[in-house]
Amino acid sequence: MKLQERLDLLAELGHYLQSDGDADLETAIRQSSIENQWFTEANVRSALKAIATQFLDRDKLAAWAAQYPMADPGYPEKTVAIIMAGNIPLVGFQDWLCVFVAGQQAKVKLSDKDKRLLPLLVKKMGEWRKDSWAYTEFLSEGDFLKNFDAVIATGSNNTARYFDQYFGKYPHIIRRNRNSVAILDGSETVPELYALGRDIFTYFGLGCRNVSKLYVPRGYDFDVLLEALHEYREMVLHNKYKNNFDYNFTLYIINNIPHKNNGCLLLKEDTSLQARIASAHYEYYDSPDELDALLAAKQNDIQCIVGKSPLQHFPVLPFGQTQEPGLNDYADGVDVMQFLSALNFVREPVL
Repeated sequence: MKLQERLDLLAELGHYLQSDGDADLETAIRQSSIENQWFTEANVRSALKAIATQFLDRDKLAAWAAQYPMADPGYPEKTVAIIMAGNIPLVGFQDWLCVFVAGQQAKVKLSDKDKRLLPLLVKKMGEWRKDSWAYTEFLSEGDFLKNFDAVIATGSNNTARYFDQYFGKYPHIIRRNRNSVAILDGSETVPELYALGRDIFTYFGLGCRNVSKLYVPRGYDFDVLLEALHEYREMVLHNKYKNNFDYNFTLYIINNIPHKNNGCLLLKEDTSLQARIASAHYEYYDSPDELDALLAAKQNDIQCIVGKSPLQHFPVLPFGQTQEPGLNDYADGVDVMQFLSALNFVREPVL
């Protein structure tokens, strides 16, 4: 398959995801939600919609791919291993998409938490174009990862150390924990704060693009924020989220930890970017210069920033848009397509 054929097939997949009533897709959505309670049907559908509109739009695909001149032999000559996370539905889709568009084979190790959706999408493409099967191989449980030329691996800070040791001799992208932050200045409107709620609560806050940390000016009045976020109170109807909320609340009470509680989110003053499920941290700042220094110190741990006003040294997204990344919004800021096009492939045996 040539590049244009691959792009056309991806655009067809985008149309498929926006169609209604496909039995195979509905079955995969239901199975995913049964096997992983965090993958509610609403969350899976939200992820599929975002992929269809942001990643698989024909015009967007064409403009994005045109940025990366590369050889196009028409058949995958190299193999890229992809080790996917499973924190939110199809979180590894963009990595697979990049490898497919680059004309290489993806050797995919799926997370047990998200093993239904991507295989179905690849299967559908194979039904439409049989030669597309050559571009993706899924490893079965227990299969040993071998015979690859480069690797893209996503995991926690702990697993990343293992990945560094195991895959260090190969061209690689290894991702670690990252979190997203919001910058508030006290002038936000209720609709803006409600939009911030999407950044916090979408996918139950499990994604690296979810806001888990708030920077607020000293003396900030939390009442309007807590009231706006209370509109997401249905979150506590989800059993696993409610269990986490209750557990965190109990810890705060037992340990006399000062906190703010609106019934669906717990806020605690803490310098850490990473917060427990059903909670978020906040930190005060006294001036724009101090804020800039606080962000610079944690730059390598921040995925994205939302806010109302631009920052001097950091891009800022509008409230409510963290879960709508485009094709050029690469995880950890690492351009995967540039990585794939610049690879100096030398295959070494896996020991």
